[in-house]
Parts: sequence; structure tokens; C-alpha cells
Amino acid sequence: MKRITRRQFGKSMAAVAAAGYASSLFPHRAWAERTPLNLTFPEGFKWGCATAAYQIEGGAKADGRGPSLWDVFSHTPGKTHNGDTGDVADDSYHLYKTDVQLLKALGVQTYRFSISWSRVFPEGKGKLNQKGLDYYNNVVDELLANGITPYITLFHWDTPAGLRGGWQSRDTSKAFADYAAFMGKHLGDRVKHWMTTNEFVCFTDLGYKQGTFAPGLKLADGPVNQIRHHAILAHGLGVQALRANTPAGTQVGLAENATVWVPIMESDADIKAAQRATRLMNAPFLTALMEGKYIDEYLEHEGANAPKVEPGDMEAIASPLDFVGLNIYTPSYVRADDSPLGFVVEKMPTSYPHMASPWIQISPECIYWGVRNVCDLWSPKGIYITENGTSSDDVLESDGHVYDVDRVMYLRNHLANLHRASAEGYPVQGYFLWSLMDNFEWADGYSKRFGIHYVDFKTEKRTPKQSAYWYKDLIEHNTVV
Repeated sequence: MKRITRRQFGKSMAAVAAAGYASSLFPHRAWAERTPLNLTFPEGFKWGCATAAYQIEGGAKADGRGPSLWDVFSHTPGKTHNGDTGDVADDSYHLYKTDVQLLKALGVQTYRFSISWSRVFPEGKGKLNQKGLDYYNNVVDELLANGITPYITLFHWDTPAGLRGGWQSRDTSKAFADYAAFMGKHLGDRVKHWMTTNEFVCFTDLGYKQGTFAPGLKLADGPVNQIRHHAILAHGLGVQALRANTPAGTQVGLAENATVWVPIMESDADIKAAQRATRLMNAPFLTALMEGKYIDEYLEHEGANAPKVEPGDMEAIASPLDFVGLNIYTPSYVRADDSPLGFVVEKMPTSYPHMASPWIQISPECIYWGVRNVCDLWSPKGIYITENGTSSDDVLESDGHVYDVDRVMYLRNHLANLHRASAEGYPVQGYFLWSLMDNFEWADGYSKRFGIHYVDFKTEKRTPKQSAYWYKDLIEHNTVV
């Protein structure tokens, strides 16, 4: 075969291209003639960031705040990484105006934050701490003054230590309803979007069954099921209290980390298996809320350990919602089989990729299936992604930047899949990135960084990471970039 030089080859290709034959001779170049996939979200889609009170506020004993179970737990030796506590955290109690400017610089329309129950009611009920209420009035006013809509979560795990028995007591559910009514009455003139509770399983099972979260107990199944019931009852009573104490048009929902079941294949059989798994495996929490009952399979499985339900409980628990908020990070995989359940859970091999936190396994399609399964089962009026994000082994480089390319990868791929859900007509109204900034990450202390702003916990300086610039660009164009 006669060899030709690189220059001769280049001239030949130029001639072929000029003749219009490039696409037929080299099909792999046909991309140049294709229209790129448009990943633009609907007009009016809400972009935001999320935080939680105990994780960012600090000011643990400032201005009359009472202790929460997390204050007690984190000060108990051996309970958190390196003995870390939320005593100071990001000091957002004093630096909230700085944090609002971080939000404004990103261009977000919304901010999801939680209220420290014991900052407002130091004992969980009874006497009001006016300075605590003033703080949240100030935060709301600062957000609105900067064009940012507040979305408030009433409870993000920081149960007031003054409530005897915590979630073992039915009285805590009633105290929560009183607290919800008070906050709705005093902030409802400006706050139009409320979430009652955040992630039932984390303050029930992890706190009272596994003992890895506050209050650190390891109880039997019967008491734990009753605790679960008290938690969802608090939600239901809280919905009713907010309805009764806020203006018409106020939006009420919750933020729930329902287990996301992803079908191994997008076959009819596996998709139905994922739906069955979603309904059954979330039976104590989201299923009970959406259906107003504990399903038969759950009750039969628990037997004598099933929760005791009083008259009116399920009606309160099933109080209609304006939206369901989903906190989505990681998947569980399922496929159809011939068992009585109709599905089998797939085990994750040790080689399955994950982020800096091993529990965050890389599966961007999980955000699509999280939305789809909930909508196909229960047809909620609206869906928000109330949390989505990841930890990263962030390093503040000598040039003053944090190059968190793995976080950008994670977010980009998840949001592309969220766009799929939106494009298919599922009622996704907004997205809250977890988190605005690095913070106290519960039992992991300060060892895991989830923020798109790097925080130096010695100086409290906030530095935008690469992911913050990426998110800003996405918001500006309303398009996954």
C-alpha cells in the first residue's frame, strides 16, 4: 500500500468535506449536524439551597436558647467524630446577613432553612424566648429584602431536651403542633412555604433504634414503631396547625428521604417492582401519610409490635399536602421476581462507586425514579427536591480556589435526570441543593464537607467552590450546563 504524508491526508479530507461527503464517509462526525439536547427547565422553576439550624447557626447558648437533644448527644464523649459539636458551627446566628449575600450572589430564588425549636421555646413548650423569635423574623426579612423566598422547615432533628421522653412521648407530637401554630401565626404574613419535618427515619430509627444519632438509644421494635407513629402524627397535627394559623394560599408540605427504588431495567416488570418496593419499604412513613393508613403488609409484618393508633390519628396524618419534598442522594436497586412480594432487592457489590461519604453511591438516575415512583403511586400536587448534593474531599488550594469537580459531576448528572422527570410531565416545582456551605454534619462532625462554599471553621470565612460558580451559571440560564 502506498503511504501518504499527513499533509496530503489533510488536503484530501478538506477536499472531501468541501464536496459534502464528510458525513457519509465518516459517520462518527455526524454529531456536528445534530441539535444538542436541551436541558432547560420550565419557566418559573425554583432554584435554591438548603441548610438546617443545628448544622449552621451556632449560638448554642446565645440569647436564651435552650438545649436540644443534639446538644446533649454531641457533648457526650464518643458520639460524634472527634467530639465535634454544633456549639459554633458556621456561626450563622451572627453571620446570617453574610449568608444571605452568598445566596444572592448565586442568584437563587429560594432558601430552605429550619428553625431551632428550642431557640424559640427553650423547653419545647411554655415560655417564649422573644430573642429567638426575633432572630427568625430578622432572617426572613433579610431574605425578602434581597429578593429570596423563604421556605421554612419547622423541625430538622433538634428536639428540645426539655420535652420529657422526646419522641417516645405522644405529648411531643402535641407540643410540635402548638409550636407549628405559633410559628405560622408569627411568620405566616411573610412566609408562604412551610415544611413540617425533615427525614423521619433519621430522628426515629437512627436516634432510637440504631443509636447513631441523638438521643443515642437502642430500643426494641415495638417502642420504635410507636416513636415512628408519634413522628408522623406530629407532622399531621403540624399541617393542621399551619392551615389554621396562616393565610389562605400558604403552601404546606414536608421534606422526606423516602428510600428510592431504581429498577434494574426499564422494563414494565422491573418498573412495577420498583413501585411495589417504594410503597412497601416506606410503609411507616410516606406511604402512611399519602394513603392515610398503615398498609396490611406492614401491619402483618410487625404483628404485636405494630404502633398503637388512637381515634383521629390517621385522619390528621393524612392531612392533604400542597407538595411533597424529597431528599434524594443515593439509590436502592430492585428487580421483579416470582416471590410473594413481586420483587427482590439487589445487593450492592463492593466495587460500586461512591462519593466521599460511602453511603452516597453514584446513581444519577435515582433522582428521576424518586420523583416518578412517588408521583405514579400517589399523584401529589407538586414535588420539590428539598435536598440533593454530596460530600467531597475538598481542599482549599494555594490559589484560593476549591476544585470540587466530583461534586460538579454529581450535581450535573442528577439534574440532567431531574430534567427528564420534568420533561415527562411530573410536577417538579423546584430544587434545593444541599448545602449552601460546609457545616456540622451530625455524627460525622466537621469531617465531611457538603457545601458549595468552603468554610474555614477557625475564622468562619466562606469561599465559593467551583461548584458554586457552576450552580450560579445553571441558575442564570435555567439549564443544566
